[in-house]
Amino acid sequence: MGILWMVIVGAIAGFLAGQIFQGYGFGLIGNIAVGIVGALIGGFLFGGVFVVGGMIGQIISATIGAIILLFIISLVKR
Repeated sequence: MGILWMVIVGAIAGFLAGQIFQGYGFGLIGNIAVGIVGALIGGFLFGGVFVVGGMIGQIISATIGAIILLFIISLVKR
């Protein structure tokens, strides 16, 4: 169940990050990958910062991490 949960949260976070950070949609598989890497970044940076727990807290953390990742990707592409 852990891997499935990570894929679901990654897909949601990647989609949200792509919507927030305009112009960087990577399709379903790409959004899942960006979301999973974003979840790792968000978990590292924000470990237990969010008061909201469970799925909502994980999605918020992963989305912020994915936005950071997309920002870094946009800097490298320039």
